[in-house]
Amino acid sequence: MSDTTGLADLRVVADYQFGAGAGAALFPPAEPHSIRRSSGGRPRQVLAGDVDASGGDAGERLVSYGTDGRFTLGVAGGRRLAAALDPPAYRVTVGEESEPFVREGKNAFAKFVQGVDDAVRPGDEVLVVTPDDELLGVGRAELAAAEMRAFGTGMAVKVREGVGAAGKE
Repeated sequence: MSDTTGLADLRVVADYQFGAGAGAALFPPAEPHSIRRSSGGRPRQVLAGDVDASGGDAGERLVSYGTDGRFTLGVAGGRRLAAALDPPAYRVTVGEESEPFVREGKNAFAKFVQGVDDAVRPGDEVLVVTPDDELLGVGRAELAAAEMRAFGTGMAVKVREGVGAAGKE
């Protein structure tokens, strides 16, 4: 992507990574967004909302854009994807034993996984949810879907960010 990558280009990346409609869900055309860029102009983070008067960003981090051309989700972006994508897309469902830990940003382990999207592969960005599809956190899958179901030990998801004890960041 060029140094002038805009939201339209980032929507295409989101659609490729998460499926059709993900780009519009993460970055709705009618909503203002801020793009933090590297010194070379490459997009690094996308935040909800405009830049405020002091030059700071007014909104929550939706995604970070890695040098590998893939997004890493923030909780705000995870909420948007959870609302836009039908379960079980990009979801790992954990039991109530894991809920308080994942909310705090701690990793989810295979023995507590109750369900997972069949398409999840190691390295994929995923939503960690309750059986009722309540978002607990976002992170990177460490195992494939079949392994998450089969293994009794090991880390299933490296949780990057939890929603917090009160359901908020």
